[in-house]
Amino acid sequence: MRGVWRELAGLVLPVDCAGCGQPRTELCAACCRALWRGGRGAGRVRPWPVPAGLPQVWAGAPYADEVRAVLLAHKERGALRLAAPLGAVLAGAVRGVGGGGGPLLLVPVPSARSAVAGRGHDPVRRIALAASAELRRSGTGVRMLAVLRQRRAVADQAGLDARQRLANVAGALEVPGAARRLLAGVPVVLADDLVTTGATLAEAARAVREAGGRVTGAAVVAAPRSSFLSFSTEVGRRV
Repeated sequence: MRGVWRELAGLVLPVDCAGCGQPRTELCAACCRALWRGGRGAGRVRPWPVPAGLPQVWAGAPYADEVRAVLLAHKERGALRLAAPLGAVLAGAVRGVGGGGGPLLLVPVPSARSAVAGRGHDPVRRIALAASAELRRSGTGVRMLAVLRQRRAVADQAGLDARQRLANVAGALEVPGAARRLLAGVPVVLADDLVTTGATLAEAARAVREAGGRVTGAAVVAAPRSSFLSFSTEVGRRV
């Protein structure tokens, strides 16, 4: 219900740009360009160290400045109409992952129930829905399928280092038995709003694989600038 009131308020009240504060526009042209990395589109990212089981990850934009502000406005302040532009950025990352041109399942990482209750919405699920709609409009056979569930509570990841985050989320996600058959034979791309250490995406991949799914990669809206791979960076890390 809280989300409904936020959407109604957004229709009648003046708003400022979520990225830079420019008045009377929810997202200005400059911040739209920042989301799209100045027109360069999505890029491959890799946290370091790489957690075991982490699939290939693509991100739509660096997590900084206007992009960070827009993500936080949607996630924490209930600027729900920002799901559409954020979904378009996530769709670009999904295209980077690819899937062979056939049907594809987009599986969002679930938020904790307490977080959903506090915010009044599940931001990753909302962005993934927008991304799947964007991809279908372009002729890609994508379906969003929210089959992951938390089977135990986890601590807030803020302030934890990479090793602590891995321990915090280890075994925390599952695909319920009745939903496992939905994963059979269809490539899965995991979806999240942000990747930092990669611990949550690695755990999501483990849960989907354990349920019989085939994870082809992960797509996120944003990632730290340092995790974007250039060719030379990727080669250097392989050596």
